[in-house]
Amino acid sequence: MNNVAKIPSYLSPEHLGPWDTYLVQIDRVEPYLSRDLMPWIETLTRPKRALIVDVPIRLDNGKIEHYEGYRVQHNLSRGPGKGGIRFHPQVTLPEVMALSAWMTVKNAVVNVPYGGAKGGVRVDPKQLSIAELERLTRRYASEINILIGPEKDIPAPDINTNEQIMAWFMDTYSVNQGKTITGVVTGKPVALGGSLGRHDATGRGVFVCTLEAAKKLGLAIDGARVAVQGFGNVGEAAARLFADAGARVVAIQDETGSIFNARGLDVRAVRQYRQSKGTLVGAPDSDTIANDRFWHCEVDILVAAALENQITEDNAPAIRARIVVEGANGPTTPVADLILQEKGVLVIPDVLANAGGVTVSYFEWVQDISAFFWSEEEIDSRLDKIMRDAFAAVWDAAQAKGIILRTAAFVLACERVLTARKLRGLYP
Repeated sequence: MNNVAKIPSYLSPEHLGPWDTYLVQIDRVEPYLSRDLMPWIETLTRPKRALIVDVPIRLDNGKIEHYEGYRVQHNLSRGPGKGGIRFHPQVTLPEVMALSAWMTVKNAVVNVPYGGAKGGVRVDPKQLSIAELERLTRRYASEINILIGPEKDIPAPDINTNEQIMAWFMDTYSVNQGKTITGVVTGKPVALGGSLGRHDATGRGVFVCTLEAAKKLGLAIDGARVAVQGFGNVGEAAARLFADAGARVVAIQDETGSIFNARGLDVRAVRQYRQSKGTLVGAPDSDTIANDRFWHCEVDILVAAALENQITEDNAPAIRARIVVEGANGPTTPVADLILQEKGVLVIPDVLANAGGVTVSYFEWVQDISAFFWSEEEIDSRLDKIMRDAFAAVWDAAQAKGIILRTAAFVLACERVLTARKLRGLYP
């Protein structure tokens, strides 16, 4: 595989933000795009629209507190905007811009008829009561109401948001419209039009992509050693599925610490302990290790399912995995990407590996529109096929062009997006 590009000189690697990372990825993919699409290339580097909103709420103590919220629609050439909403104290506009752009690419990679969007509020939801969290959600939903809708832009859960928050969001939008509109968001409770299989969908997509990659490398999953960074919905589901397939999940890390067991951790016991104690440290049959030692664990598969910029030029040289799977959005910096490439590590990029969530979100949206719901077995079967087909297309493109999987995924996705943009033309 070729090094497609180095870091542009105007970007200092240690100061690379999420939007800068995305722009570097577009720089790397540009040489492989069809020449007739090049007049439209700048479409990919400019979000279609970005909304910044003030989100004032009354706290339980009577004080008025203000939070800053965002909704960015990166590209709508292939359909309505689609992307999650995160509540996090470090949310910024450039981050949301990058996440919306990655959603554009992700939706195109798995070929669902959506454009890319993303939203967020800069807040630490752990500091809010349930009542305050509901008021924050409803106010934010009201503020971005001018952009969203089942045929315009469909939010979903992301970091620190869940099906309850989506239920409040859907109710707020519906009340303002004067009728129940379940399709305005996905990731809702099943009782309100949510889809079976949605909770594990992203982790399942990570697992299915890894199975396909392991086949290509001749790596047996039964007995394979797996390390998982991030133990939320994505990381926990992926870890559980790997364990059920006979793999040994030997290391897990989240914001509370890192644990290790060379014989394999009991993923379900670790989950129960984490839920009851609020930490990984001290989980049954585990040893606590320093967070930086997590990256040194000798494993076959490393799942990065936490936040962006976790695999950097500082820790990438230590990674000893054969496959790195990006369950999170943007967990690998461009410099680290090159380091892993030079080490011969196969990286399954986020825009492919974690697309299971948006795929089942698409299923939920279709079910809401048709008012006809599928069984969980049917959903899992449809998801598995889409993920396998997408992996095969990306793998074949990488082999044909002699490029890494990330560049191949971007080539396929950007060709689809730019073709739609070209066909639609300019108006006026």
